[in-house]
Amino acid sequence: MDEGDQEPTMTKAKTTRKKKTDNPDSTSEPKTTKSRKAPEERGEPLQNQTDTNYNNLDFSCNKQNAQGNLPNLKISSWNVDGIRAWLKKNGQEYVVHEKPDIFCLQETKCSEEKIPDELNKFLDYYSYWCCSEKEGYAGVALFSKLDPLSVKYGIDNEEFDEEGRCITAEYEKFYVVNVYVPNAGRKLVTLTKRLEWNTLFNEFIDKLDEKKPVIVCGDMNVAHNEIDLTNPKANKRNAGFTIEERNGFTEFLGEQYIDSFRSLYPEQENAYTFWSYMMKARAKDIGWRLDYFIVSKRLLDNVCDNVIRSKVFGSDHCPITLFLNI
Repeated sequence: MDEGDQEPTMTKAKTTRKKKTDNPDSTSEPKTTKSRKAPEERGEPLQNQTDTNYNNLDFSCNKQNAQGNLPNLKISSWNVDGIRAWLKKNGQEYVVHEKPDIFCLQETKCSEEKIPDELNKFLDYYSYWCCSEKEGYAGVALFSKLDPLSVKYGIDNEEFDEEGRCITAEYEKFYVVNVYVPNAGRKLVTLTKRLEWNTLFNEFIDKLDEKKPVIVCGDMNVAHNEIDLTNPKANKRNAGFTIEERNGFTEFLGEQYIDSFRSLYPEQENAYTFWSYMMKARAKDIGWRLDYFIVSKRLLDNVCDNVIRSKVFGSDHCPITLFLNI
């Protein structure tokens, strides 16, 4: 969710493909006051947990899609809040256990020259990076076991493309768009920029959707509805929950695209993907759902499940995984 306190000075984004081998976007912290039982009364830890117990997690999926088929494609997405910090927290262990076919990362915060060598451990993946020139700012990456037909960086807008916010991988039957949406900023200082992004991004996705179905994943930096965060009333003028951002998300979905999680779980509460580092928010489960898998409507019947991996740690966000049969 956060991107730093100062506006970066940007030049053209650098991108790279590794072959398969053997800030104004800063957001004020969401308000976290809520009348509820203390965590110790619910048997929860008093501190935000940092280590993942993978032995207690099940990464399989036995759910069928609307056509009665089990999944044959797994896509995962994670805002890692800095790829180097994520590696120090053993975030790569998640990939070992999840085994996604396609893995999308946001907020890599790493220039091309400083991509860690440890990422060469992902030997079964083609890798693609879209990095900001400013070290420690934005950035997205995509790992794919399948060799894409093509890969595109950005949304055809120089201002946003130089920030490293979007990678689009084309496959035979669909596109995967990995996106890190601009934040409206502390005191909403970049809300106008965010709304400009919305218009451009919507047009970009619509053009893709005319050719083949689209799967958009990543940090959308908005909690769409009140059910998508713990304290909606206290956050109505905070970045990520303004009426402008929420209406923009509604307009984006329109009649063409589906929020796959809410389609499957329309009434599920406490389904969050982001928790502030402050005030033990994660230990208290005071969070926001900011990360999404959005699919073209004609792909909805292919979806088997959308899972929020809230018990996986290593960032202020958690991973999300989409299971499909295509």
